[in-house]
Amino acid sequence: MGAGVVQKAGGALKRRRRTSRAVPMSEINVTPFVDVMLVLLIIFMVAAPLLTVGVPVELPKTAAQALPVDQEEPLTVTITANGGVQIQTTETARDELVPKLRAIAAERTSDRLFLRADGAVPYATVMEVMGALNAGGFSNIGLVTDIGGPTMDGRDG
Repeated sequence: MGAGVVQKAGGALKRRRRTSRAVPMSEINVTPFVDVMLVLLIIFMVAAPLLTVGVPVELPKTAAQALPVDQEEPLTVTITANGGVQIQTTETARDELVPKLRAIAAERTSDRLFLRADGAVPYATVMEVMGALNAGGFSNIGLVTDIGGPTMDGRDG
């Protein structure tokens, strides 16, 4: 790929001899390499935002501001619309939730925990899970909502 053959330089009047041989070209053609790299760069730039995998949850909207984020990825517990509980993206039984979280939290520097719940989940279910987390020793719990919801004065944010 990119290697060619260069004929020996000779005048127009000289006759070719039978012993003359072609000299291989020793330069690398970088243009195809650059083309492939640019195409890969574009593909990864387009595909990278699509790689953020999350649990599809319809969060309630509020007028609250976003919390500051720590350096490490936040530990998230999600309650799905059908009432299932997930740690990050892994489905977990409710009776195994606190022991698994304790094992995960032992390896982390931050004690913050984010609780996400679908808007269709009853308030009692959210409070059950939050109470279990609090009883399990997790006191720094943040409730996750979407921004842009109504404010208390009746205006939409």
